[in-house]
Amino acid sequence: MVLRRAAGYCPKKVARLVDLVNLPTSLREFAGGHSQMSHLSFFLRVWSHIKNNNLQDPTNRNIVNCDDKLKTILLGRSNVDLSELPMLVKLHFPKFPKS
Repeated sequence: MVLRRAAGYCPKKVARLVDLVNLPTSLREFAGGHSQMSHLSFFLRVWSHIKNNNLQDPTNRNIVNCDDKLKTILLGRSNVDLSELPMLVKLHFPKFPKS
């Protein structure tokens, strides 16, 4: 498979999404006890939790109504807009210095 270099494609940014990171204890419970997980894998787990538990608002599908388990990750907020979800998950993962 050949990867094409699109405008704005940065392999270091992609690598940060898929590299394994040690999860803090607050996230390990949500991740099913896994001690390491990539940023992308954890975000997909959050999204599947939202879909499996039918947490999207039925009138406005852009709003997620958080249950108690999801509130622990999303800073205790009861409602979250879908556009804010990646940013709130990203807060739990370490920042890497630019190189």
